[in-house]
Amino acid sequence: MNPIKILLAEDHDIVREGTRQLLEKARGLAVIGEAGDGEQAVWLAESLRPDVLVMDVRMPGLSGLEATRRIKARHPEIRVLILSAYEEDQYVFPLLEAGADGYLLKTAKGHELVDAIRAVHSGRKVLSPSITDRVVRHLAAGQQGHQGSKMAEALTEREVEVLRAVAEGRSNKEIADRLCLSINTVQVHLRNIFGKLGVSSRTEAVTCALREGLIALEKKQE
Repeated sequence: MNPIKILLAEDHDIVREGTRQLLEKARGLAVIGEAGDGEQAVWLAESLRPDVLVMDVRMPGLSGLEATRRIKARHPEIRVLILSAYEEDQYVFPLLEAGADGYLLKTAKGHELVDAIRAVHSGRKVLSPSITDRVVRHLAAGQQGHQGSKMAEALTEREVEVLRAVAEGRSNKEIADRLCLSINTVQVHLRNIFGKLGVSSRTEAVTCALREGLIALEKKQE
């Protein structure tokens, strides 16, 4: 099996070097490049085509947010995992809306970072527990008094089931097994969901669906 190709984007050399050493010890991971700022991250993502980009938020010049937007617009297949010291709303929500596939705090342990990389590579969404709490509270508050959406009429019952499974962090294969569908059928449902909701990523679809009250997200037990 080919290793997961990883690009690191972090402006602090010592942090970047430590992260690389950690990841190179893990089975099935290969760090193929390092970027010290957002501009370099965009350029290396274009030239190296990593499977997963581990991205800091605050970097000189182009920020992690703008870099994520540009990379996702050009190469939506590249998974972007945010690794940040910041958990404030002004960082978290814009990055998730920009298409980030995960948001992990730098307080995470080494094995949690490795697991998160493998998870986003397989199509799952990863959030640090405190980030999950923040997202749930934010979206729940936005749903108060919501009387429904025209979007609800556009999605079929099966599409809602698929979307709910995506929100639970399930991969396409897990969704297929759970709903007794083929993986190809799941992919077709996802394309239809993206088109109806006007989004381009799983994270955006879940965020939109939660905001519109189409699905509810249950907090996982740790």
